[in-house]
Amino acid sequence: MARYSMLIDLTRCIGCDACTLACKQENGTPYDTFFARVLNVESGKYPNVKRIYVPVLCNHCDDPACLKSCPNKAIVRRQDGIVLVDQERCKGTGACVSACPYGNIILHRNEEEWYLDETERYEKEFVKKRLKQNVARKCTYCAHRVDQGLNPACVVACPTTARIFGDLDDPNSEVSIYIQEQAEQTGRKPFHLLEEAGTQPAGCYLATMAEQVPHTMGQTDGIGEAKDYESRRTARGRK
Repeated sequence: MARYSMLIDLTRCIGCDACTLACKQENGTPYDTFFARVLNVESGKYPNVKRIYVPVLCNHCDDPACLKSCPNKAIVRRQDGIVLVDQERCKGTGACVSACPYGNIILHRNEEEWYLDETERYEKEFVKKRLKQNVARKCTYCAHRVDQGLNPACVVACPTTARIFGDLDDPNSEVSIYIQEQAEQTGRKPFHLLEEAGTQPAGCYLATMAEQVPHTMGQTDGIGEAKDYESRRTARGRK
């Protein structure tokens, strides 16, 4: 049986949010509901500060805390590892929202606003049928697409191929081959967010490769402090 996973290469992510937009289009989510967020993270200390873009989404855990916490048994984990919220069984208790250590389950209790008038065909025939109000929602790995042999919408939309999706149990899948290639070529191995939570997430990441040390001190024209910084950098034996 397949074991689906989303691998995100942080070196390739440029923070364009194409994945976020593609996800909203595919899932028809209302205002302030994002299944595919991109975090802007500052790392390091001045002057060696770098910005890293970290896409986050449901990790479709092997031992999902949300599933165990749901009093209505509305959350199921398919044999292929995809974790889904049954919109019919969910009663909106919010237990899963509190249980998820990643903050990737959304529950709006207030009246929701949508981008288009509810009489529009997209809203009426595509969105309203699948998304009920006052129930929990989250990324589904676009299960409706995966079941047709397609990649999730966010994977298709990514212009830098930072997202690689596939079956971890298949050594010939795209994600398995990419993991093997990167281990051999760059020495990077996948890691998981908040491993200490014990949920055994399927979603994983590859760390950035570039050192990304700033080459200027606020200037980009090659003069002034930029030259001074290069002198200090050379004096420290850095190449």
